[in-house]
Amino acid sequence: MRGTVEGLESPHPVGLALPALYQENEFVQQFVAGFDGVLAPLFTTLDCLDAYFDAQVAPPDFLLWLAQWVGVALDENWPEERQRDLVARMVALYGSRGTVAGLREVVRIITGAEPEVDDSGGAAWSPVPGGEPPGRAEPRLRVRVPEGSVSRKRLEALVAGAVPAHVVVDVEVGG
Repeated sequence: MRGTVEGLESPHPVGLALPALYQENEFVQQFVAGFDGVLAPLFTTLDCLDAYFDAQVAPPDFLLWLAQWVGVALDENWPEERQRDLVARMVALYGSRGTVAGLREVVRIITGAEPEVDDSGGAAWSPVPGGEPPGRAEPRLRVRVPEGSVSRKRLEALVAGAVPAHVVVDVEVGG
């Protein structure tokens, strides 16, 4: 029997689950065939449920939902491969959130280019008792990506969400 989705047959027809007495009754079989049309998409989805939570193979509309789960705003203009890569790697990248290495990796995935990230290295402590703290006192970060890899506004939003709130950030696109 064909389901309500064109070409989709139920992997578990209801008529075959009935007692033998009803399996031989043509009216009963036609009646429960209507359930097959409704249940076929549900069974197919449940049989493939693990694939829905894998960003590399999830349907495109479900990928947008997965992105929301991991706190990523996808740009519809990005290639689908880049979107899938970001969503798949975002959970692991949360472990390095707020670090130069983590920021560099997120910017690289989103822009597709190798970013230049300079950190002031400022700290409130010194490895030597009574010594000067390393780096510059003001926490400052500069992120530079090649022209055309991403818009400045998009990069500023990305970096603002990936660095601690007290860090001053300079964003450069091109140059």
